[in-house]
Amino acid sequence: MMNRDAIAKSIETQLDLNQDSKVLVVGLGATGFSVAKFLSFLSIPFAVIDSRDKPPLNDALLADYPDTPVFTGGFDAAAFDVATHLIVSPGVSLQEKSIQQALGLGAKLASDIDLFACSTSKPIVAITGSNGKSTVTTMLGVMGNASGVKTAIGGNLGTPALDLLDDTVELYAIELSSFQLERVSVLNATVATVLNVSEDHLDRHNGVQGYAKEKQKIFAGNGVMVLNEDDEIVKKMQCDGRNVEFFSVQKKIGFHLQKKQGEIWLMNHDEPIMRQQELPLEGLHNVANALAALAMGSAVGLNTDAMCNALRKFKGLSHRMQRVADVKGVAWINDSKATNIGACVAALQGYQDKVILIAGGDAKGADMNDLVPMLKEKTKSVVLMGKDADRIDAAINGCVPTYKVENVKQAVQLAATLVAEGDSVLLSPACASIDQYKNYQDRGDKFTTAVMELVA
Repeated sequence: MMNRDAIAKSIETQLDLNQDSKVLVVGLGATGFSVAKFLSFLSIPFAVIDSRDKPPLNDALLADYPDTPVFTGGFDAAAFDVATHLIVSPGVSLQEKSIQQALGLGAKLASDIDLFACSTSKPIVAITGSNGKSTVTTMLGVMGNASGVKTAIGGNLGTPALDLLDDTVELYAIELSSFQLERVSVLNATVATVLNVSEDHLDRHNGVQGYAKEKQKIFAGNGVMVLNEDDEIVKKMQCDGRNVEFFSVQKKIGFHLQKKQGEIWLMNHDEPIMRQQELPLEGLHNVANALAALAMGSAVGLNTDAMCNALRKFKGLSHRMQRVADVKGVAWINDSKATNIGACVAALQGYQDKVILIAGGDAKGADMNDLVPMLKEKTKSVVLMGKDADRIDAAINGCVPTYKVENVKQAVQLAATLVAEGDSVLLSPACASIDQYKNYQDRGDKFTTAVMELVA
């Protein structure tokens, strides 16, 4: 059982938050509900507010905490006026007028990640980046458990961080988004990384530099910095006086690739630790992910042999370069989790032969011209769908053949008429799914269903 008194003291010391505070939890999704459970555990008074008429966890909250004041259907100024602290879920913009007014009147901003960081003395490995963070977080989890270290994974990936807290856990691997990092103040991770930075969420951040600035907050504190030597923006995040480790698929530095006796090896500095061909995942970007995970695992003392054995068995994540089927010699690949340009580029880079790409959705303000050079190099044709299909088509401007459809099912049906034996059809949208689907998982599931109908 967690030591409630010790946690309460830590939170009061670091966040000025105690049983005399009045906390407003803004947003009633999975994160907001986890905060409600945690505050109830500490007997800290709170209310909940959500702009939606019926938030997804409204009934569950009222069932478990029936005395909690809950405001829905908008942001009532009166609820914000009495709050001493705001804990704002990542899905809610901090630029909301009610939030800005409350902060201007002296309310303090905290986050579920702040509460989490205050509540454990166990090592935290914090992972962010435009692409690959879910894969690397999951890799680290299986590496830790394979090393005999009880490792919990979550955060932006799956389980909210506060729901992971358990005295039996020996290591936390936490994925953090830019939205989570922009509202974090006390994170001091034992090891932290920014895997890469490419255009994403520009509709919520002030350009790429503003986005990168939020990512860089993961390095607050004095832990080990793990940096991608191949990413110019990430390299510049290095801080003087800090313990730094690098990973690279291009240069011989830190955790890198090197050819030895006709084979390419993953290296820990001068020590060969694993053959590249033993990695079961496709694409050079997944080699970079493995090197990053090895660098972080080594920094927290995980056993090298156990980490490599875990990587040999690692099959990847659903909706991330997932081979759905082979139909008449054509490979159908679900990379629906590629919700930005960088993720799509990374997926395409992994192919030697040209592919038929299915792309489109909500571009979130990104400049689609940045995608065009890779499309020229790696695609036979592009099937476009969703809200920003016309924008992507305008950027392509005829340099590869394009086709427009209404949805992912139609995209699969059309792609099936374009393929020849030996081709690959890749769903890697370079866009968010929210214009047409519940989330990227829903989009990927619809793709899988459509492909399986072809098989039938």
